[in-house]
Amino acid sequence: MTSPTIALIGYRGSGKTTIAQLLSRQLGWDWVDADVEIELQAGKSIATIFAEAGETFFRDLEVAVVANLCQREKCVLALGGGAVLRAENRRCLADCQAIIWLKASEEAIFNRISADPTSSDRRPNLTNRGGRNEIQQLLAEREPIYASCATLVVDTENKVPARIVEEIISAMRG
Repeated sequence: MTSPTIALIGYRGSGKTTIAQLLSRQLGWDWVDADVEIELQAGKSIATIFAEAGETFFRDLEVAVVANLCQREKCVLALGGGAVLRAENRRCLADCQAIIWLKASEEAIFNRISADPTSSDRRPNLTNRGGRNEIQQLLAEREPIYASCATLVVDTENKVPARIVEEIISAMRG
């Protein structure tokens, strides 16, 4: 059964949190950032979780949080960039009204992450490469998964957040 929930997916720095806030305001819905929920439940930052327990432990926490969040109604979910990697999360997301991939180029993502002074604290490197090389590698791995999950793809390149929200609302109204 489809729940009136919208999930935003895409690589880190693609604008999921910003768009979730604006879209939820337009719809009169709640919004939740899955990464913030994970931090609240764990009582520590994502960077600390990765450093102390590793990515597998983090992804296990993420599965539990995503399962809980997908049960909410009238909620816009901003999911972590790797949430779609786990089949359990993809199954939960299938029940959402819409799964929207906020797509951005490697260059745009790099520029956005670089411009965010809190990025290194909030977003640990997921490979030993870091920077552009990491973005390139992970986009190559994840984009096919984002594409297979998405019910709507929105290119965020060179667009202000308000325009992206307009596109989403217009597409959902059909």
